[in-house]
Amino acid sequence: MIETIYIARHGFRLNWINTNWKSPTGLPRDPPLAAYGETQAQELAAYFLTIPEEKRPTVILSSPYYRCLQTSMPTSQALEVPIYVEHGLSEWYSPVAPGTGLHPRPSSAAVMQTYFSEIDPSWSSIWYPTRRGEDVEALHERANGVLDLLVTEIEERFGVKHKNILLVSHAATVIVLCRALLAQPDLPLRVGCCSISEFARKSDASGVMGAWEAKTLASGSHLKEGASRDWGLEDIQIADGKVISDQGVPGTQEEEDNCGPQIHRSSL
Repeated sequence: MIETIYIARHGFRLNWINTNWKSPTGLPRDPPLAAYGETQAQELAAYFLTIPEEKRPTVILSSPYYRCLQTSMPTSQALEVPIYVEHGLSEWYSPVAPGTGLHPRPSSAAVMQTYFSEIDPSWSSIWYPTRRGEDVEALHERANGVLDLLVTEIEERFGVKHKNILLVSHAATVIVLCRALLAQPDLPLRVGCCSISEFARKSDASGVMGAWEAKTLASGSHLKEGASRDWGLEDIQIADGKVISDQGVPGTQEEEDNCGPQIHRSSL
């Protein structure tokens, strides 16, 4: 069984300091890391090398966005472990404004492997978020569903091979993943770049949700300058009691929106 789950947010993004950035993948809203973010990713890898070998993650599951894969790469190289691309860990987008199109969706693991050779494309994503965006309640539902399937799939598919896993994602997604593991949907939490949360499985627990205790939450102690640019769900813009809508990508209204769980279990 999985004993430890680490969750990290991606490093500092280039578009926060450079308005003329280019997406390496050509995907809208897919900026790379700034040089500072790349340094943070190296510091994340260095941290995992300092902990006992039996506590280090043996697999990384990353959001398909370039900045998350970039963040994952140094740890993958340092620990010599694969990266699995998991769309269920993707960025959170608020609901699209009517008539503006759909949100972007990154490419498959096989395509992203051309950018990051550390990716093992044998893992098929177990969840796809809707390209129509999510309100906060739906984001929580995604986190619950992804974790339930993810933990079960890894344990059934790999047995005892992966006792410690690392998830690399985005601020909003990281927050709801942490809340789901603790079964605390209102847990106050702000998450900085390349911060780490660590969860240990309770010895007497069953299931996934609420079966963990937090050893650390959004810690930046492993980073020379600490966790920067923290973000919390309280920063979401609200109007009339609802999350403010976002703009979709023009011309994508008729594109496919395959979403939700990609594998089905009787427990769902």
